[in-house]
Amino acid sequence: MQGIHPVVRIRKLYTPDPDRNYWLSRTPSDRLKQLEAIRCEYHQWRYGGEPGFQRVYSIIKR
Repeated sequence: MQGIHPVVRIRKLYTPDPDRNYWLSRTPSDRLKQLEAIRCEYHQWRYGGEPGFQRVYSIIKR
């Protein structure tokens, strides 16, 4: 993965974090919507689109 570098922040346990406070102020459905948007963006960047099924199965009569 080029261009992506991990970011680590070291801070005291009880130091206020604006990012954390923002996400705690959002509803669970808002958080899930944003997570889905990030997932779609990642798949577009990494794979050029949404991945499909890896295999195709056929149902046959016995």
